Amino acid sequence: MAEKKFELTNLATGKKSLAEVKSGTLGPDVLSIGNLAKEHGMFTFDPGFMATASCESKITFIDGDNGVLLYRGYPIEQLAEKSNFLEVSYLLINGELPTTEQLAEFTHAIQYHTMINESLLRFFNGFQYNAHPMAMLSGVVASMAAFYHDSMDINNPRHREIFAHRIIAKIPTIAAAAYKHALGQPFMYPRNDLDYCANLLHMFFAVPCEQYNIDPVQAQALDLLFILHADHEQNASTSTVRLSGSTGTNPYAAISSGISALWGPAHGGANEAVLAMLEQIGTVENVPKFLAKAKDKNDNFKLMGFGHRVYKNFDPRATIIRAMAHKVLAKLGKSDNPLFELALKLEEIALKDEYFVERKLYPNVDFYSGIIYSAIGIPQSMFTVMFAIARTVGWVAHWQEMIADPTMKISRPRQLYTGPANRKYVEIEKR
Repeated sequence: MAEKKFELTNLATGKKSLAEVKSGTLGPDVLSIGNLAKEHGMFTFDPGFMATASCESKITFIDGDNGVLLYRGYPIEQLAEKSNFLEVSYLLINGELPTTEQLAEFTHAIQYHTMINESLLRFFNGFQYNAHPMAMLSGVVASMAAFYHDSMDINNPRHREIFAHRIIAKIPTIAAAAYKHALGQPFMYPRNDLDYCANLLHMFFAVPCEQYNIDPVQAQALDLLFILHADHEQNASTSTVRLSGSTGTNPYAAISSGISALWGPAHGGANEAVLAMLEQIGTVENVPKFLAKAKDKNDNFKLMGFGHRVYKNFDPRATIIRAMAHKVLAKLGKSDNPLFELALKLEEIALKDEYFVERKLYPNVDFYSGIIYSAIGIPQSMFTVMFAIARTVGWVAHWQEMIADPTMKISRPRQLYTGPANRKYVEIEKR
C-alpha cells in the first residue's frame, strides 16, 4: 500500500510541502502538520480543537455518527451488561481484560488502599460547611502530592502502578469525606469487606449510631454509571490531565487539574444542570412552553441533557442508563417520581419535534444519570463528584499511557495573536 500524503501549496508564492497521513485502527485519518511552521512559517487555527488530534491513544474510541463507544475495543454495551467497574478499570489501565487471578489481585489492591492519612482527613476542617464538594475534592487530591512525593518517580512503572491503585481506591473515600463534612456528620471509615460501590454507599450514608443496610440495586446502579463514565476519549478534563501531566508534574496534581476541568456545567456538571432544568420546568404542562423557549435564539433557556459534542445521532450510554433509571425507581418505590415522569415526557415530546429531530438533539447520558443519583439520595452538589470518581480511572489510564510514551513532549498549543502591535510605553502623567 502506497504511503498516503497531502501536498500543501501556498497559492500566493507557489511553495509546496508534503504532509504525511497517519491512519489509526478505526476512525478518520489525521494529517500530520508539524512541518508547517518550519516550512511555511504558519500555524493551524482550530478553536475548540474541533478537528485536531492532540495525541495518539489506544484506550477509547468514539464514532459519534454511529453512536459507538469502545473501551480498548470492547463495546460499552457488552461491558455494561457483563462486566463490573473494577474489571473495566483494569481493562482501561492495562489494555486487556484480566484473568480471574489478575482481577482478584487488582481488586485486593484497591480494597486495601481505601483509607486516607488522618492528617489528610483533617484538611476538611479548613473548608466552610457549605463549600462546593468539587472544590474540596480538587484541593484534597492536589494535597496528596505532599504525602506521596518521595515515593513517586513517574518514570518508574511500579510507582505508576502504585499511584493508580492509590488514587482509584482513595477517591471515593475523599468524596465521602467531603459529603460528610457538608452534612456535619461523623466521617465513616471504609470497609475492606465491601465491594467498590457498596463501600461508597456505606461511607456516604452510614452513621455510627445505627446499622446501615446497603441496597444491592443502588450499588449495581452506581457500578453501571461508573462504567459508562469511566472514560470518553480526549474530552476537556482528560485533555487537561494530559496537558498538565506532560510537564512531569506529580500525578496527583494532574488529576486535581482534571477534577477542576470536570467541574464546569458544560462538562461534568451537566447532569446537575439537567435536574435544575427539570425543577425549573416544574410540571408536564409546562414542557411545551419551555421547548418553545429553547428554540428561541433570544431566550437564555437551554435544554440541558440533549445532544452531545461528539455523538451526532444518539448516545449509546443513554439507552443503557435509561433502563437502569426505571429499575432503580421501581425498586425504591419512586416510580411516580415527578421529576422522572417529567424527564420521560420531555424526552417523548422533544424526540417528535422537528426542530430537535433535525438538529439531532437526543437525550444524552447526563439526562438520566442525575435522576438516578437523586433517587439514591445523593444531592445535586455531589453529582459531579460522582462523575469524578468514575472518570479518575480514565484519567489514570491516559496519564500512564502518555508518561510511558518515549516520544512524549510537553504540550504547548500555539495562538493567533490579535492584540496590539509593538508600541511604546507612555509615562503615567502623559496618559
